[in-house]
Order: sequence, then C-alpha cells, then structure tokens
Amino acid sequence: MTMKVAIVGPSLRSVGGQSVQADLLLRRWKGDVELETTFIPIDPALPRWLAWVERIRYLRTLVRAPFFLFTLWRGISGAEIVHVFSASYWSFLLGPAPAWLAARLRRKKSLINYRSGEASDHLRRSPAARAVLRRADGIVVPSQYLVDVFRKFDLAAKVVPNIVDLAQFSYRVRKPLRPWLVCTRMFEPYYQVDLVVRSFVEVSKAFPEARLCLVGSGSGEKEIRKIIAEFNLHNVEFAGAVPRGEIGRYYNQADIFVNGSRLDNMPVSIIEAFAAGTPVVTTAAEGIRYLVEHERTGLLCETWDWKALAENIIRVILDADLALRLAQNAYEQSLRYRWDVVRGQWLEVYRSVLPLETQNRQGAPYSLTTPKLT
Repeated sequence: MTMKVAIVGPSLRSVGGQSVQADLLLRRWKGDVELETTFIPIDPALPRWLAWVERIRYLRTLVRAPFFLFTLWRGISGAEIVHVFSASYWSFLLGPAPAWLAARLRRKKSLINYRSGEASDHLRRSPAARAVLRRADGIVVPSQYLVDVFRKFDLAAKVVPNIVDLAQFSYRVRKPLRPWLVCTRMFEPYYQVDLVVRSFVEVSKAFPEARLCLVGSGSGEKEIRKIIAEFNLHNVEFAGAVPRGEIGRYYNQADIFVNGSRLDNMPVSIIEAFAAGTPVVTTAAEGIRYLVEHERTGLLCETWDWKALAENIIRVILDADLALRLAQNAYEQSLRYRWDVVRGQWLEVYRSVLPLETQNRQGAPYSLTTPKLT
C-alpha cells in the first residue's frame, strides 16, 4: 500500500538548506512504489499582476499568506501525512503552525521537520511554538543536537539526517594540498563569512598564493567587501549564489573548506565538503560539534575566533598526512547521508505516525526507533 505524503516547505525560489532538502526529498521519492508525494510551497509564486510585491520584503510575506493557505488547504486533501519543514520565530508562525492546524482540521497526521539552529532560544521564547509541537503527531530533526535541545523542553524528536546528492561530488585526494579555500555559506549574520575573510588575511600572509572562493550572497556582502578592501586582498572570488546543479564544481576546484558560523545545526555544506574530499576547518557552533569530530573528520575552533580558524587552516596546509586523514574519515562519514540509507529512516518515521491497522496493511513493523548518527 502506497503512503501519501504532502511535503510543505520553501521552494528553490529561495535558495537555502530547507529548500534544497525539500527538493532532494521530492526528487528521490518520485516514482517510489512505497510513497507518493505532493509539494506545497510555503512561498508560492504570486500572480504576474502582483509580481512587483516580490521586491518589498515584508509586504510580499503578507500578500503571499492567503495564496499559501488556499494552496495548503486544497493540497493536503488527498494526503495521509503532512510533512512540514520548519524554521523558527516568525517563520514558524507563518508556515508550520498553519500547516499543522490545517492537517488537524483535515484529520491528517502531521510531522514537523524542525531544522533551525535557533531552536533553544525559539522554544524558550515561544509558548505557542511549544504548544504546536506538543500536539503534532511527530517531530523530526536532522541532528542529535536538536534532539538534545528538544528534550530540555520535554519534547521528543527523532533524527533523520540531511541527504546529500553524492552524484554532484567526486572525492579526490588533494596531494599536494594547495592553499585554495572555499566557503559556501550565505552572507548572513549567523554564518559569519566575514570571519572567514579575516582568517584568510592571516593565511595570505603565510601563503601569498592562497585563494578564497566565496559561494553565496546576502545582506553581509557590503561588510565582507569592506574587509577585503581594507586588507587589500586580491585573491578572493565572489561566485555569487550558485544553482544547486553547479555547486559540486566549486568544491572540486578547492582544496580546503572553511566555515565560520556562530550558530548552526547540521549544515549540508559541511557534508558536501566531506563527500568532495576537501578537509573541513570550521568554528564549533553547537550543532557542528555533533557533526565534525575534532582531528578526526575536521578541525574545530571556538566561534568568533578568526585567529584560531586561520591557525587551523595553516596547520592543514602544512601537514599533508593530517589533511589526508581528515578527508578520508570525513568521506566515510558522508556515506551515512546517501539516499539509500536515509530512505528507510523516512519510511520508518512516516509509518510510525499512521494508525496501527494502516501499518499492518503495509506489512511494515511499528517502530519508534531513533536513527543514530554516531
């Protein structure tokens, strides 16, 4: 018996971790005999006569709401399970909360797929979010870090990790390893790409031939360019926001992946670096500590510490054996995020929220086992 799941989440019109994961899920489930999916975008395209609204940040959110609610109500009618991608704060109230309520009114099972590194602060501040999450039929998160956060609020969550399209990435040994760096994070405050640039200043002093490729865009670009001008850096490339089908070549061209975020959950960019064989040097934002093991799958330093980040980059460049060991261990870990591994975990979670008689008709055992990442 085929399960019917409505996936509610951001579309690729707004490139980000959630939209990429939603798109990957939809593409992987297509044609699967065990699951039939429909997609309901939280950010539906507006009619042409309202296209001008897209340029006005808060107005477009307000205008888009009724289009989303109409599409949501109609779109979940044939589903058994409503799988809702969730961020935090106002985003939670604008997308996941209405989707949960619609599912409840339609008598559908609801799964909230919470993915924000801001979970601890969000849940502490929002009784409404806690109330919705407690009444959902299931909570799914991509990391053990978020399981631990939710437990502090007496909320049970299950882990299903992010998936990576490994077809886009080709593992290669960097030997010799060049001081060619890549960062694929958006230019937003939490990701602190400016910290990466400051660390690159020190790397450039040690290795004048060093290069840094910044793949992304965002509100912090002006500040980043200001730092580059201040230190007269010449080997920094702005690649812009790259379509997902092209992201693999930027990893392939680089020899080291660098990340400077101060708040993070389970960044797909790090898993992509694992798959591509680029040694990972990153700050140890709370969620990243669950993903990267210091001196085994990458090098960690404290958040905000650009000098320590630079020291770790230089260390990797100078120690070929360390670089190779980090890359090989990380590649082996990246295999946990293949679709053939994650697929079964999603099926288990979907079945766990269905009535027992439905599960029996599908010939699947009822299980509440949380998949392990470590």
